[in-house]
Amino acid sequence: MPPEPTPPESAPPRAGEAALRPLHGEGSTASAPAELLRRVALGDEDAFSLLYDDVAPMLFALIRRVVRDVSMSEEVLQEVFVEVWRQATRFDAHRGTAKGWLCTIAHRRAVDIVRSSEAARRRDSEEGLLQLDQQVVDVQEEGIMRVESRRVRIAMGELTAPQAEAIRLAYFGGYSHREVAALLDIPVGTAKTRIRDGMIVLRDRLGVTS
Repeated sequence: MPPEPTPPESAPPRAGEAALRPLHGEGSTASAPAELLRRVALGDEDAFSLLYDDVAPMLFALIRRVVRDVSMSEEVLQEVFVEVWRQATRFDAHRGTAKGWLCTIAHRRAVDIVRSSEAARRRDSEEGLLQLDQQVVDVQEEGIMRVESRRVRIAMGELTAPQAEAIRLAYFGGYSHREVAALLDIPVGTAKTRIRDGMIVLRDRLGVTS
Protein backbone atom coordinates (compact mmCIF):
# COMPACT_ATOMS: atom_id res chain seq x y z
CA MET A 1 0.00 0.00 0.00
CA PRO A 2 1.51 3.38 -0.99
CA PRO A 3 2.17 5.95 1.75
CA GLU A 4 -0.34 8.56 2.79
CA PRO A 5 -0.08 11.78 0.73
CA THR A 6 2.67 13.79 2.39
CA PRO A 7 3.11 17.24 0.83
CA PRO A 8 6.77 18.03 1.49
CA GLU A 9 9.27 16.69 -1.06
CA SER A 10 7.79 13.19 -1.42
CA ALA A 11 4.95 12.69 -3.89
CA PRO A 12 1.37 11.69 -2.96
CA PRO A 13 0.27 8.04 -3.30
CA ARG A 14 -0.76 6.43 -6.55
CA ALA A 15 -4.25 6.96 -7.90
CA GLY A 16 -5.21 3.33 -8.05
CA GLU A 17 -5.00 3.08 -4.25
CA ALA A 18 -6.66 6.34 -3.28
CA ALA A 19 -10.26 5.21 -3.46
CA LEU A 20 -9.54 2.25 -1.15
CA ARG A 21 -8.62 4.34 1.88
CA PRO A 22 -11.33 5.58 4.26
CA LEU A 23 -11.67 9.30 4.82
CA HIS A 24 -10.35 10.69 8.08
CA GLY A 25 -12.80 10.00 10.83
CA GLU A 26 -15.17 7.06 10.62
CA GLY A 27 -18.36 8.00 8.85
CA SER A 28 -17.11 11.54 8.10
CA THR A 29 -17.83 13.34 4.86
CA ALA A 30 -15.10 15.20 3.00
CA SER A 31 -15.50 18.95 2.71
CA ALA A 32 -16.05 20.57 -0.66
CA PRO A 33 -12.84 20.78 -2.73
CA ALA A 34 -12.80 24.58 -2.50
CA GLU A 35 -12.82 24.47 1.30
CA LEU A 36 -10.19 21.74 1.32
CA LEU A 37 -7.99 23.83 -0.95
CA ARG A 38 -8.37 26.78 1.39
CA ARG A 39 -7.18 24.61 4.26
CA VAL A 40 -4.34 23.16 2.18
CA ALA A 41 -3.19 26.71 1.45
CA LEU A 42 -2.86 27.13 5.23
CA GLY A 43 -0.68 24.02 5.46
CA ASP A 44 -3.36 21.58 6.64
CA GLU A 45 -2.04 18.11 5.80
CA ASP A 46 -5.28 16.39 6.81
CA ALA A 47 -7.16 18.54 4.30
CA PHE A 48 -4.56 17.62 1.69
CA SER A 49 -5.18 13.92 2.30
CA LEU A 50 -8.94 14.40 2.14
CA LEU A 51 -8.62 16.37 -1.08
CA TYR A 52 -6.53 13.58 -2.59
CA ASP A 53 -9.12 10.96 -1.70
CA ASP A 54 -11.87 13.13 -3.15
CA VAL A 55 -10.42 14.09 -6.53
CA ALA A 56 -7.53 11.74 -7.35
CA PRO A 57 -9.67 9.21 -9.28
CA MET A 58 -11.16 11.98 -11.42
CA LEU A 59 -7.76 13.56 -12.13
CA PHE A 60 -6.17 10.19 -12.85
CA ALA A 61 -8.84 9.43 -15.46
CA LEU A 62 -8.23 12.80 -17.12
CA ILE A 63 -4.45 12.31 -17.14
CA ARG A 64 -4.66 8.78 -18.47
CA ARG A 65 -6.88 9.92 -21.32
CA VAL A 66 -4.02 12.13 -22.49
CA VAL A 67 -0.95 10.13 -21.44
CA ARG A 68 -2.44 6.63 -21.92
CA ASP A 69 0.40 4.80 -20.18
CA VAL A 70 -0.72 3.78 -16.68
CA SER A 71 2.64 4.07 -14.91
CA MET A 72 3.39 7.42 -16.49
CA SER A 73 -0.11 8.64 -15.63
CA GLU A 74 0.48 7.72 -11.98
CA GLU A 75 3.74 9.67 -12.00
CA VAL A 76 1.98 12.68 -13.49
CA LEU A 77 -0.68 12.47 -10.79
CA GLN A 78 2.04 12.58 -8.15
CA GLU A 79 3.45 15.73 -9.75
CA VAL A 80 0.00 17.29 -9.90
CA PHE A 81 -0.58 16.91 -6.17
CA VAL A 82 2.88 18.19 -5.34
CA GLU A 83 2.01 21.27 -7.39
CA VAL A 84 -1.38 21.54 -5.67
CA TRP A 85 0.31 21.54 -2.26
CA ARG A 86 2.76 24.22 -3.35
CA GLN A 87 0.33 26.38 -5.31
CA ALA A 88 -2.90 26.07 -3.30
CA THR A 89 -2.68 29.72 -2.28
CA ARG A 90 -3.19 30.67 -5.93
CA PHE A 91 -6.65 29.15 -6.15
CA ASP A 92 -9.30 31.86 -6.39
CA ALA A 93 -12.87 30.66 -5.90
CA HIS A 94 -14.15 33.85 -7.54
CA ARG A 95 -12.50 32.90 -10.83
CA GLY A 96 -13.68 29.30 -11.13
CA THR A 97 -14.42 26.04 -9.37
CA ALA A 98 -11.89 24.07 -7.38
CA LYS A 99 -12.33 21.01 -9.59
CA GLY A 100 -11.87 23.14 -12.68
CA TRP A 101 -8.64 24.56 -11.26
CA LEU A 102 -7.39 21.08 -10.39
CA CYS A 103 -8.32 19.70 -13.80
CA THR A 104 -6.46 22.55 -15.48
CA ILE A 105 -3.29 21.68 -13.57
CA ALA A 106 -3.69 17.98 -14.36
CA HIS A 107 -4.35 18.52 -18.05
CA ARG A 108 -1.41 20.91 -18.40
CA ARG A 109 0.93 18.44 -16.69
CA ALA A 110 -0.33 15.57 -18.86
CA VAL A 111 0.13 17.51 -22.09
CA ASP A 112 3.59 18.66 -20.97
CA ILE A 113 4.75 15.09 -20.35
CA VAL A 114 3.43 13.92 -23.71
CA ARG A 115 5.13 16.79 -25.51
CA SER A 116 8.34 16.21 -23.59
CA SER A 117 8.35 12.51 -24.43
CA GLU A 118 7.64 13.25 -28.07
CA ALA A 119 10.42 15.84 -28.18
CA ALA A 120 12.83 13.33 -26.71
CA ARG A 121 11.96 10.81 -29.39
CA ARG A 122 12.56 13.40 -32.09
CA ARG A 123 15.54 15.28 -30.67
CA ASP A 124 17.96 13.58 -33.06
CA SER A 125 15.84 14.59 -36.02
CA GLU A 126 17.20 17.57 -37.93
CA GLU A 127 13.75 18.86 -38.74
CA GLY A 128 12.02 17.99 -35.46
CA LEU A 129 8.28 18.29 -35.98
CA LEU A 130 8.87 18.60 -39.71
CA GLN A 131 10.40 15.13 -40.00
CA LEU A 132 9.04 13.85 -43.27
CA ASP A 133 9.55 10.09 -43.13
CA GLN A 134 6.43 9.37 -41.07
CA GLN A 135 3.90 7.00 -42.58
CA VAL A 136 0.77 8.77 -43.80
CA VAL A 137 -2.71 7.59 -44.54
CA ASP A 138 -3.21 8.16 -48.25
CA VAL A 139 -1.41 8.87 -51.51
CA GLN A 140 -2.16 12.59 -51.60
CA GLU A 141 -0.88 13.20 -48.11
CA GLU A 142 2.15 10.99 -48.73
CA GLY A 143 3.02 13.20 -51.68
CA ILE A 144 3.00 16.25 -49.43
CA MET A 145 5.10 14.61 -46.77
CA ARG A 146 7.75 13.58 -49.32
CA VAL A 147 8.47 17.03 -50.75
CA GLU A 148 11.43 18.97 -49.43
CA SER A 149 11.06 20.18 -45.87
CA ARG A 150 11.63 23.86 -46.66
CA ARG A 151 8.59 23.99 -48.93
CA VAL A 152 6.48 22.23 -46.31
CA ARG A 153 7.63 24.65 -43.63
CA ILE A 154 6.66 27.63 -45.79
CA ALA A 155 3.30 26.05 -46.67
CA MET A 156 2.60 25.30 -43.02
CA GLY A 157 2.81 29.02 -42.40
CA GLU A 158 -0.34 29.43 -44.50
CA LEU A 159 -2.41 27.36 -42.06
CA THR A 160 -4.34 28.65 -39.08
CA ALA A 161 -2.70 27.90 -35.73
CA PRO A 162 -5.27 25.17 -34.85
CA GLN A 163 -4.81 23.50 -38.26
CA ALA A 164 -1.02 23.56 -38.03
CA GLU A 165 -1.05 22.14 -34.50
CA ALA A 166 -3.36 19.30 -35.48
CA ILE A 167 -1.33 18.40 -38.58
CA ARG A 168 1.96 18.45 -36.69
CA LEU A 169 0.55 15.99 -34.18
CA ALA A 170 -1.14 13.77 -36.79
CA TYR A 171 1.47 13.57 -39.55
CA PHE A 172 4.72 14.70 -38.00
CA GLY A 173 4.02 13.27 -34.55
CA GLY A 174 2.32 10.09 -35.70
CA TYR A 175 -0.81 10.43 -33.54
CA SER A 176 -4.20 9.07 -34.56
CA HIS A 177 -7.18 11.39 -34.91
CA ARG A 178 -8.45 10.28 -31.51
CA GLU A 179 -5.06 10.92 -29.91
CA VAL A 180 -4.87 14.37 -31.50
CA ALA A 181 -8.32 15.13 -30.11
CA ALA A 182 -7.27 14.00 -26.63
CA LEU A 183 -4.04 16.01 -26.71
CA LEU A 184 -5.81 19.17 -27.83
CA ASP A 185 -8.88 18.51 -25.65
CA ILE A 186 -11.27 18.84 -28.59
CA PRO A 187 -13.92 16.50 -30.10
CA VAL A 188 -12.63 13.90 -32.56
CA GLY A 189 -14.78 15.44 -35.29
CA THR A 190 -13.15 18.82 -34.74
CA ALA A 191 -9.68 17.26 -34.93
CA LYS A 192 -10.57 15.54 -38.22
CA THR A 193 -11.94 18.78 -39.66
CA ARG A 194 -8.81 20.74 -38.75
CA ILE A 195 -6.57 18.08 -40.28
CA ARG A 196 -8.68 17.77 -43.43
CA ASP A 197 -8.93 21.52 -43.99
CA GLY A 198 -5.23 21.96 -43.31
CA MET A 199 -4.31 19.24 -45.80
CA ILE A 200 -6.47 20.92 -48.44
CA VAL A 201 -4.48 24.13 -47.96
CA LEU A 202 -1.16 22.27 -48.08
CA ARG A 203 -2.10 20.40 -51.24
CA ASP A 204 -3.00 23.70 -52.88
CA ARG A 205 0.18 25.51 -51.78
CA LEU A 206 2.46 22.62 -52.76
CA GLY A 207 0.71 21.83 -56.00
CA VAL A 208 0.08 18.21 -55.05
CA THR A 209 -2.65 16.56 -57.11
CA SER A 210 -4.43 13.26 -56.72
